[in-house]
Amino acid sequence: MAVAIRLRDDYDGRVVRGLAKASRDAKQTRRLPALAVIYDGGSRSDAVKVSGVGLQVIRDWVLRFNAEGPVGLFDRKAPGAARRAECA
Repeated sequence: MAVAIRLRDDYDGRVVRGLAKASRDAKQTRRLPALAVIYDGGSRSDAVKVSGVGLQVIRDWVLRFNAEGPVGLFDRKAPGAARRAECA
């Protein structure tokens, strides 16, 4: 079995829960408590139960959080289709 990716060391469960309470973004507010469970020593499976998503999604959230901090848990705008060239 693969080793779980560690969360960054500059946050802890208490701080992450505080960020969730202060957030005005519903999806970020749902994602942060799942990471707080991991910070508090819970397993990824415990985080799955809290958030209602799969293990792969939790892994993706951990990667985004490690790379960008809490801002990484906001939804991003989908790239959409490429612009079509205008006809002359």
